[in-house]
Amino acid sequence: MFTARTPEFEVIQTGQGNTREEIACFLETNGLGIDDDIAQFVIARYQRKLIACAGIAGNTLKCIAIDTEWRGTSLSLTLLHEAELQAAQNGEHHLFLFTCPGNVKSFRGCGFYPLVTIVNRAALMENTPIGIHRYCSQLRSHHLVQGNKIGSIVMNANPFTLGHQYLIEHAARECDWLHVFVVQEDVSAFSFKERLAMVRDGSRHLHNVTVHPGSAYIISRGTFPGYFLKDKQVIDKVYAAIDLTLFRNYIAPALNIRHRFVGTEPFCQLTADYNRAMHRWLEEETGIAAGIRVHEIARKTDGNNIPVSASAVRRLISERNFSAASHMVPETTRVYLNSGVPHSSCLAERLPAEV
Repeated sequence: MFTARTPEFEVIQTGQGNTREEIACFLETNGLGIDDDIAQFVIARYQRKLIACAGIAGNTLKCIAIDTEWRGTSLSLTLLHEAELQAAQNGEHHLFLFTCPGNVKSFRGCGFYPLVTIVNRAALMENTPIGIHRYCSQLRSHHLVQGNKIGSIVMNANPFTLGHQYLIEHAARECDWLHVFVVQEDVSAFSFKERLAMVRDGSRHLHNVTVHPGSAYIISRGTFPGYFLKDKQVIDKVYAAIDLTLFRNYIAPALNIRHRFVGTEPFCQLTADYNRAMHRWLEEETGIAAGIRVHEIARKTDGNNIPVSASAVRRLISERNFSAASHMVPETTRVYLNSGVPHSSCLAERLPAEV
């Protein structure tokens, strides 16, 4: 019996001494990796031995492991409680957790509730039973528009280009109303605030478009955990499955969305794979909500018949070819980038206002 044993808890910054290496070794013995975006670990020791850890990365708990000798005790509950307390001190009260499906029952006992489960792969949970329902209720209350054809686009817009604008204009012409969601996490070259402003300004001329902040329920690939999946290809497939299932089961029904638009992807294999996953998880798989038709729209091209892309704009800016970059973004983006609003230091040079 371990009830008489009292572990000691400690919060460790990831760069603190040799502790990260110790945690990495502990995770490895438990068959887990370690994600790079973790800012802090809550660890438990008993007689100086590391017996449990939980990583905190923004609003997500990850890299959670319990020593085999302590499983089945109250340690997991105490560990999650300590991690939630630390996250709250960081200003994060609404938390998410990715884990193996086999661990869902254990984490439910710690106050987390499943949102999406991909069989034999991964599950997404949150620390409230009403979080997703509250969010969807707010969408319905403030943004539900009646119509025969309601469409959607999810974009990063890093930055907002003529290609993004073309996609929105094309979809808006085909729909009674179009909902555009901008991925919210700040893991891009341009901040979320900047990207959202660019999309709103670049689509303001369209009367049937609502631009939404993506919320925590539209997942960024950059923050998706891989510590319990390890294989990069598997991580990308599971990320797409969870992100798209969450959209289909909750967000789309809240706004009566039955169509989703995306640009074709001739360059990036990762994005092309995600486009294929859209057809599977939105159209083909059986779900708790109606299917969503996926429309792949041919990318807008420049004068040399080369598809316009945000990655090309970022590359041109990094090469200081501001004139060429300017021809790939709308006036609203050029004005914004020249307005003096600070953005990523790697793109600190502004585009020429005259182009």
